[in-house]
Amino acid sequence: MGEGRFAGIDWASQEHAVCVNDADGRIVEGRRYRHDERGLRAMCNRLIELGVLLVAVERPDGLLIERLLDCGLHVIAIHPNQVAAMRPRFSNAGGKSDSFDAFVLAELARTDSHRFRVLVPDSDATKALRALTRAREDLVDTRVALANELRAQLECFWPGAAAIFAEIDSPIALAFLKRYPSPADARGLGEQRLERFLARNHYCGRRPVHQLLARLRGAADGRAGTLQSEARRQIVLGLVAALEPLVTQITQLTSEIRSALHDHTDGETFSSLFRDPKTAICPATILAEMGDCRPRYPTVAALAGDSGQAPVAVESGKSKRARFRWACDHRLRDAIATLADTSRHTNPWAADLYDRARARGCTHPHAIRILGRAWCAVIWCMSRDPHPRPRLVRRHLVHVARPQHLRPCPPRRPATPHRTAGLTQGVSWRLPTERAIRRSPGAASRTPTGDRWRAATRAGGRRFPQRVARRRAGARSRTPAAGRACRCRA
Repeated sequence: MGEGRFAGIDWASQEHAVCVNDADGRIVEGRRYRHDERGLRAMCNRLIELGVLLVAVERPDGLLIERLLDCGLHVIAIHPNQVAAMRPRFSNAGGKSDSFDAFVLAELARTDSHRFRVLVPDSDATKALRALTRAREDLVDTRVALANELRAQLECFWPGAAAIFAEIDSPIALAFLKRYPSPADARGLGEQRLERFLARNHYCGRRPVHQLLARLRGAADGRAGTLQSEARRQIVLGLVAALEPLVTQITQLTSEIRSALHDHTDGETFSSLFRDPKTAICPATILAEMGDCRPRYPTVAALAGDSGQAPVAVESGKSKRARFRWACDHRLRDAIATLADTSRHTNPWAADLYDRARARGCTHPHAIRILGRAWCAVIWCMSRDPHPRPRLVRRHLVHVARPQHLRPCPPRRPATPHRTAGLTQGVSWRLPTERAIRRSPGAASRTPTGDRWRAATRAGGRRFPQRVARRRAGARSRTPAAGRACRCRA
């Protein structure tokens, strides 16, 4: 252990390429191990025998990571894009191989380990909650795809069946399509038969029978032939047969997520963020994606960046702007955005932040990200609370009441391009109108010309008429420019 060695593993589904380097960057060993019990055990034992201090892998979770952590090894996760950007540092030929990637990972662990976070395993309850929420999300995506396909098929030959109920993938809608998959099957459907059908399937009764029947009969009539109608009837039955168990499993997973969240140590903490105590999916997703390791987010900016609520600064020379953050935890971003969007309707503090963002000219998604960043500060403050199971109280909102990063940027002079919003909005350029320039004192000295004018107009400013621009440029280029040139020569 005194020598200090570092390992890089290029993982794969069949075998893993392993490279071990010493403290000077020389390759100690390079081997491949099969992805089976014998290969994983041999790889872990060999890394311990060589005295490896740190292991770099291109993924933060999975069976390989769990086996490495169980052996007591320190593991860092490096994004594949970062590894791809580091390849030219060690080779100019542009080649790529699994062994070479393992060497690059080992070198990153040796030279840049201070830039990456060592993985800390979460508790078993958090892992179970993460598995449940991600599995439900995958099933919901599949349900949405099948429901869209079912709606497209119905719109081709029977649009009324797609419009009779609010959701086409609801249990009552699927039961209706299973009983009446085509217009021919519903030819004798009247109010009494529909009422008996709704009673058998425990319809909630949100809409009266005559209104549902009017939706069915008021839609456009299809012109599909006999063979086409029979073919689409079979397609509808197949899609309904695929959707029914899927909807049932999603309901069961939701119940299991609610139970797992209630039994979790931090379940009450994250549930207190929402007004409805029965809300389970969103707080469970936030808890599962954040994990148990609180030092994982040392600052509010770290949590806001990982959740996609903070922008990415892009600066080059005189150009300064902020763009949307794509590299983040998308599940955590969706959950916090849902929290922000729902809280603005019931929470006065959240509604004030949202209204002020919209008043500055932010769009709805942008204002939601601004509010989401403020909620990140609240969640971070709650995670640092000394109480064992803190709930959302007023002292957590005080943390985000005065920080400088939540204040809108002060406007500059009205004749120059300036920032018009704060928080997470990027730079927006605004130029005065021609009438405002004519009325303002010293308008000729503040009119944007040259490179400054072109940069402003490219950024979305309002272009002056060509004759006004030429007149302004001519007025500035006659006497003052000559006087400046004379003074410079003198």
